[in-house]
Amino acid sequence: MEITFIIIAAIAGLIIGFIISKTIDSKSATGTLKKAEKEADKILKEAEKEGESLKKDKILQAKEKFIELKSEHEKVILSRDQKINEAEKRTKDKESQVSNELSKNKKLNSDLEEKLKDYNYRTEYLEKRQEEIDKILQRKINQLEVLSGLSAEEAKTQLMESLRETAKAEAMQMIQDTVEEAKLTAQQEAKKIVINTIQRVGTEEAIDNCVSVFNLESDDVKGRIIGREGRNIRAIEAATGVEIIVDDTPEAIILSCFDSIRREVARLSLHKLVTDGRIHPARIEEVVKKTRKAIDEEIIDIGKRTIIDLGIHGLHPELVKMVGRMKYRSSYGQNLLQHSREVANLCGIMASELGLNPKLAKRAGLLHDIGKVPENETELPHAILGMQWAEKYGEKPEICNAIGAHHDEVEMTSLLSPLVQVCDAISGARPGARRQVLDSYVKRLKDLEEIAFGFGGVKKAYAIQAGRELRVIVESEKVTDEKASALSFEISQKIQTDMTYPGQVKVTVIRETRAINIAK
Repeated sequence: MEITFIIIAAIAGLIIGFIISKTIDSKSATGTLKKAEKEADKILKEAEKEGESLKKDKILQAKEKFIELKSEHEKVILSRDQKINEAEKRTKDKESQVSNELSKNKKLNSDLEEKLKDYNYRTEYLEKRQEEIDKILQRKINQLEVLSGLSAEEAKTQLMESLRETAKAEAMQMIQDTVEEAKLTAQQEAKKIVINTIQRVGTEEAIDNCVSVFNLESDDVKGRIIGREGRNIRAIEAATGVEIIVDDTPEAIILSCFDSIRREVARLSLHKLVTDGRIHPARIEEVVKKTRKAIDEEIIDIGKRTIIDLGIHGLHPELVKMVGRMKYRSSYGQNLLQHSREVANLCGIMASELGLNPKLAKRAGLLHDIGKVPENETELPHAILGMQWAEKYGEKPEICNAIGAHHDEVEMTSLLSPLVQVCDAISGARPGARRQVLDSYVKRLKDLEEIAFGFGGVKKAYAIQAGRELRVIVESEKVTDEKASALSFEISQKIQTDMTYPGQVKVTVIRETRAINIAK
């Protein structure tokens, strides 16, 4: 580039000199031209010298670059040769290892073949020895059969029978001891829990009747209640479904109905009518309708208060309503809501003692008798109906089973079921909790004794402790000790399946042997 620039500058100088020569006179132009030529020659020589020097520099730079690239190439080739050598070395090492392994495997194979031959030899020897032993054993068995007069199968059968009888007797004794020990322990623990539970629960019992007495300020009101030709009293009876008895009882009339809700509606309606003074069929229907609505609201309020008192949450509104309806229902004279509250408290206490969930136990105890308050009559037992309602309204399976199984209509599947059954019996069987008619009580005692006499070998039977225990005396010649235990169980099962009773019945079978001699 620099040489080219110098040549271009020289040519430009020549051109400029040529132009100047044209404009200046010939003499001065000739001198100037010569001078310019000298300058141009001088510039060309300098340019040639610089070009030569530059050429030498570029050649030196090229040689240095070549030498540098050659050294780098040699380094790359050297490193590659080293890697190839290392790879060859590793390959040789691997080949040596493989050859060593192959030699070892050959040695192991030879050892295994030797061991296999030895094993086969030992196996054949043992098989021969086993055949010899079997022959000797068979000869011994034949000799024993000849000496004992029994075949091997007969001897085996006799031995098995003997062992079976011995094992059976020992097993029965062990089972009996275990059962007696478990009964003793369980009975003590159960009594302790039941007594503690009863002591911690104290409730007032209200006895309900099938009639209510409505007091009047004077006997003149009776005529207004009856109305002209009895139209008012007929309207009240038709609207409420309650029988109204107007007799000679001073300042009182009697309301008779088995449904406590209807009886309460009639009582409140009569109170409003008598207080207001307007008593006629249209007014009666209006008051009865309002009263029934107020009773429905009160039922819901009672149900809500009850579940709040017991600490039960998340109960379906229909179940809350059923709980409230229990206030107006009685069972054997015992108020059903009071009974259910007591069972719930008992279940909660017992569940805590046994390590179960007290909240679930309370819930099951409160709901166990909801099947007794249907709005429409049904053929189903109240336990089954209550279980179906609980399932319908989303209660847990263990609670549904406890409701359905508390009278053994369905099989128990959870620990809550026997708990509810026991607490129901405690609440219903306590003295004074329920009212019974004397005739039905006497009949139940006779039925207990008749069931005992239905079994063979029974000499006498006595129902004692208000029907809580049945004592059976058997003939010692006909009933053994083992059979006496089985007889007690069979009588208890018969009572359980054939009779209805509160609480439980204890069956005691007594067998005694008397030896009598007379000294003369």
